[in-house]
Amino acid sequence: MDENYFRKIINIIALILLIVLSFLIMRPILISIIIAFILAFIFAPVYDWFNKYIKVKTISVLLIIAFIIIIILLPLWFLTPILIKQAFTIFQGTQQIDFVTPLKSVFPDLFASQQFSAEIGAILSSFTAKMTSSLVNSLSNIILNFPALLLQFTVVLFTFFFVLRDKEKFLEYMKSLLPFSKDVEEKVLKYTSGITASLVYGQMIIGIIQGIVLGIGLFIFRVPNALFLSFIAIIAGILPIVGTGLVWVPLTIYLFISGNTVSAWGVLAFGIISSTVDNFLRPMIVSKKTKINSAVLLISMIGGLFFFGILGLLLGPLIISYLLILLEIYRGKAKPKIMIEEPHK
Repeated sequence: MDENYFRKIINIIALILLIVLSFLIMRPILISIIIAFILAFIFAPVYDWFNKYIKVKTISVLLIIAFIIIIILLPLWFLTPILIKQAFTIFQGTQQIDFVTPLKSVFPDLFASQQFSAEIGAILSSFTAKMTSSLVNSLSNIILNFPALLLQFTVVLFTFFFVLRDKEKFLEYMKSLLPFSKDVEEKVLKYTSGITASLVYGQMIIGIIQGIVLGIGLFIFRVPNALFLSFIAIIAGILPIVGTGLVWVPLTIYLFISGNTVSAWGVLAFGIISSTVDNFLRPMIVSKKTKINSAVLLISMIGGLFFFGILGLLLGPLIISYLLILLEIYRGKAKPKIMIEEPHK
């Protein structure tokens, strides 16, 4: 066997072995590193603005980190116990809710059979109980695993600091790893940047705003367990097609049936506002950015949710969209077509 060929084989085996070992070492904190990169992408414009006036990169990043700690860590610390308490209250309440009677009044013919009504009632009770129980357990794990989460948050902050401070160097390094020509490399960076911005700002940020708008209405009209329902509304707002209507529509019906007419009208008004906020904000934020097809977006979010948990709502679409971009480039097409939507001119 040729000696040079043998050396290449050994080098490839050593490289693969090191990659596998590195992955195993980094796997426990891999999600934290990904979160740090996403946060760096989100706060890059803020960093550029700070750095334009302060002129010291380290101080600019530290100011942003202080802001992140204030808006993420402190609310998480104070609000998590309240969320757990409200989630448990809703969990107990679902055990006593009569789902069938309101449905009978709306669909009397469909629920004429006593056996059918009982089966539907049991299915709805079981579904809501499992959903609320899962949320209670997830929120409880935040407190139970707080030391580990604190270490993960430390990894996020350190990674965020170096990525944001040295973002030009990171970008150049990433370019050097791409096995493409200069022209294809520019396409990859253009589309990945556009997709990331579209998902982060157009889907996540707008969804959060929609949930917060509805949450304000819930607090104003003193809806019970408003904080927990606002949390659910934010998640629902992030999901494409679904939206905050998943929360405010059944809640409005429930309030009308229970006789809380003023609260019902208030929630209805804020619900409509939260659902229409998208129509005003999205054109301003993402009209000129590359977007992923809505059907692909929803499917990848659901898949990501199953695989990564709550962070999968963002990671799932990012991974799938990056794959679609590479497939389009591999096909040799000038522009993405069905799966990825071009920005409007």
